[in-house]
Amino acid sequence: MGRMMANSKGPQAAGTGPVEPTASGTAGPRRHGWARWRPYTAAVTGVAVVFGISAVIGAHVRAGKTTEVKAPTGVSSASPLAIPVAPSVPVTLTVYEDLRSPASKAFAQSYADTFAALLATGQVRIDYRMVTSVDATAGGHGSAMAANAAACAQDQGSKQFVDYVKQLWKHQPSDVRDDRFASESYLEKLGRKVPKLDDSSFVPCVHSSDHEGWVAASQKDYLAAGLGDVPVVQINGRAVSPARDGLTPARLTALVRQAAAEEARAQAASAAPEASVSPAPDTSAAPSARPSAAASAAATGAAHRTPAPSAS
Repeated sequence: MGRMMANSKGPQAAGTGPVEPTASGTAGPRRHGWARWRPYTAAVTGVAVVFGISAVIGAHVRAGKTTEVKAPTGVSSASPLAIPVAPSVPVTLTVYEDLRSPASKAFAQSYADTFAALLATGQVRIDYRMVTSVDATAGGHGSAMAANAAACAQDQGSKQFVDYVKQLWKHQPSDVRDDRFASESYLEKLGRKVPKLDDSSFVPCVHSSDHEGWVAASQKDYLAAGLGDVPVVQINGRAVSPARDGLTPARLTALVRQAAAEEARAQAASAAPEASVSPAPDTSAAPSARPSAAASAAATGAAHRTPAPSAS
């Protein structure tokens, strides 16, 4: 018995030395060093390539969004670069503002009550024009991205637009070089402070830069008009600059009333009858049934005239 056990060598073959066990489900010798990690490296590289391609495609789509002029919901075809806050009325007050500009913020806050009072008269509509001049002077993209986000809020209604812009004014950095609005996540965070602003459509709009092409078109038109630095106001197309023209809330109200009166007079003149004086009767078509006084007198004289004597 002991001899038989001595002859049993178990799993080891004579003269081969110890053999490492093979894991279940594997085939071939165990890999060491670089050969062991090669399959994983290939897999990681493949994933990186996929993500790289996705990033390139995403950048291409985003670049297309910044050139496509897609106006927000509610924008009139008569004023395709402006966001209207009120229906069509006699006076249109166009306000050019840069959401990154401290001067625009100061103007908006100083004239907020005046704008509300003018809107309450029912004679004024306010068109807001988004411009991005600070991006050019201070660097960055915050003006354009904030304007795009404001347009995304407008897609859900004028109330959402107005309330979102208020949040932008409230959180505007004190230093113009601070490009805080160039963060999509920050703009989305401000959107959550606006009642009834639906994240499910607002966030994709911000991320896709849906309206940045529209914002760029507005800035291009603004520069071409040569209106100067923001803020600038137009009253029925006539530009007024608070800094250059010494505009005050009282003067703005007076100018708007003057424009409303001018529009009322123009409408009254166009509504008046085209011919206020009756035209002279046309007697060439048919003879009058009653002869004139001169014709009657001539006929009477002919009837009583003594005939001329006969030659015979």
